[in-house]
Amino acid sequence: MNKLIIPALLSALILGCTTTPLPEDGTTGAPVETRSGGNTVTTVDAGSLDASGLPKALTDPKSKLSQRSIYFDLDRYDIKAEYQDLVAAHAKFLVDNRGFKVLIQGNTDERGSREYNLSLGQKRADAVKRSLVLLGAREDQVESVSLGEEKPKNPASDETAWAENRRSDILYRAADGRGEF
Repeated sequence: MNKLIIPALLSALILGCTTTPLPEDGTTGAPVETRSGGNTVTTVDAGSLDASGLPKALTDPKSKLSQRSIYFDLDRYDIKAEYQDLVAAHAKFLVDNRGFKVLIQGNTDERGSREYNLSLGQKRADAVKRSLVLLGAREDQVESVSLGEEKPKNPASDETAWAENRRSDILYRAADGRGEF
């Protein structure tokens, strides 16, 4: 008799632990209150756009947001303290302008194997993405890719060039498809 009770109890336990189907809209978990305007898209005045269709705040050399590269030390992918304010400024822009998306391109210098550089470039891009999301950008606003050593900013082969090539670049695109990527 005991041999039948234990399997029956285990079966009941397993059946009682079925998963709840996810909503069809792709959301998971409980709703989260947002105080920054929710999912509304901030509209940008057409007069404040540059030739690429981006807001001038993103391209004006006087704006912090025009700085789009975060540089890394050799074989590292942690964001240096000197770039944390820059990442925070881009996160704030994304929070305030939910209709914009960014592509983070992780880059390396030419040293190291192709596989190593692709992996390191992805870790650099992911580090920037993680920081943006932690600072309030939505996950679906940020994509990260690795270019490895394929897109050098400086083609020379010296320490100065290598330092310029160890970076993650932030590229913007509006919901209507205008922008850099």
